[in-house]
Amino acid sequence: MQAPDDFNPAPGRAEELQPGVRRILAPNPSPMTYRGTNTYLIGTRDLAVIDPGPVLPDHLEAILAAVGPDQRIGHIIVTHAHVDHSPLADELSQRTSAPVYGFGPASAGRSPAMQQLVAQGMTGGGEGIDTEFTPDIPVADGDVISGEGWNLEVLHTPGHLGNHIALAFGDACFTADHVMGWASSLVSPPDGDLTDFMASCRKLRARDWRIFYPGHGAPITDPAGRLDWLIAHREAREAAIIDALRSGPARPGDLAARIYTETPAALLLAAERNVLAHLIDLMGKSRVAPVGDLSATAEFRLLG
Repeated sequence: MQAPDDFNPAPGRAEELQPGVRRILAPNPSPMTYRGTNTYLIGTRDLAVIDPGPVLPDHLEAILAAVGPDQRIGHIIVTHAHVDHSPLADELSQRTSAPVYGFGPASAGRSPAMQQLVAQGMTGGGEGIDTEFTPDIPVADGDVISGEGWNLEVLHTPGHLGNHIALAFGDACFTADHVMGWASSLVSPPDGDLTDFMASCRKLRARDWRIFYPGHGAPITDPAGRLDWLIAHREAREAAIIDALRSGPARPGDLAARIYTETPAALLLAAERNVLAHLIDLMGKSRVAPVGDLSATAEFRLLG
């Protein structure tokens, strides 16, 4: 797998990754987006744009400039409704008349457990949900989006967000934020669901892939190895949380500080939300319970 520091493409430049696949990096680097959002162009004549990205005029013009005189954008596909992936879809659609495809609005695909948390008043952790996003054409797991010379199979992969999809392109897969090479995916309840995330990892692991094209960072050339690492990483986090709770009840923030000892301060809040996701997953397994009402700052204790 390519080392993170080796991935530093110039924003705004369309780079061919394989025949019929180009990538344009959006100029929105951050601790959560790495170098920026990867926008992909699929096809040679009738083009699909995967994840237009945030509303940045320069990025919009870079996408349009990548369309040759004998080409047109006929499809815009959004993998999930986070503000670094979906908001530019609306303006790009207006400029090209291409419809926008997606699983549904930001709340679509939310698991029953997360729906219950929302009903109890739990809100997200500020990860930047595009609440305005609604696709023109909703798609479901197993659907195929087609253009001239290409097909993309929709794989519903909730976990990072309930409406998250991956897109199979032969033996390549556009994994968006579910599988990335530079970092593990953020799972933040009630928008993110770790139980769903692990199921989606195993769903992808059941197929034979040549390469993953993620929403941030370099292509992943060992998809099976990366998925095995993600699953093992989450299982290790679960074990660490259970071990930490053996000394008594604790809050997600306290657990994050004890477990994520090498995490930069700017990412500790995200780590805390990941711990909360694990705790809610462990609740579903009857391994832990909150002390009092469930909330993002509740204390949790071991059961049994």
